[in-house]
Amino acid sequence: MTSSSTSSPMQRRIVWGVRILLALAFGAAGASKLAGVPQMVQVFDAIGFGQWFRYVTGLVEVGGALLLLVPATGFFGGLLLAATMVCGVATHLVLIGGNPVPAMVLALLSGFVAWRLRPVSRLVVTAA
Repeated sequence: MTSSSTSSPMQRRIVWGVRILLALAFGAAGASKLAGVPQMVQVFDAIGFGQWFRYVTGLVEVGGALLLLVPATGFFGGLLLAATMVCGVATHLVLIGGNPVPAMVLALLSGFVAWRLRPVSRLVVTAA
């Protein structure tokens, strides 16, 4: 059971809208990393871990985008992408500079989705 099962239809639509928006954003960002767009190659050169890290990041982003679109795995997609963007913010602040605000916004939106879709445990009440 997820927390979204007790949400109003409007709240579910909002969460789905954010999920779709995030899937499009992360799908495009991940595809650009996997395709070797020159700007992405330069960014990952600046990070200094090697180009293998660009491929891993691209796969995580595309995989997270796909997880967001599957109802049963949306929580995991949101959680994975929020963690990825927290690392992205740290990378901007510590290693490469630049504006970390887009990564912060994506982290917050992904965290919002994960929070809204979080599993909620049911209390089992036994009659005495």
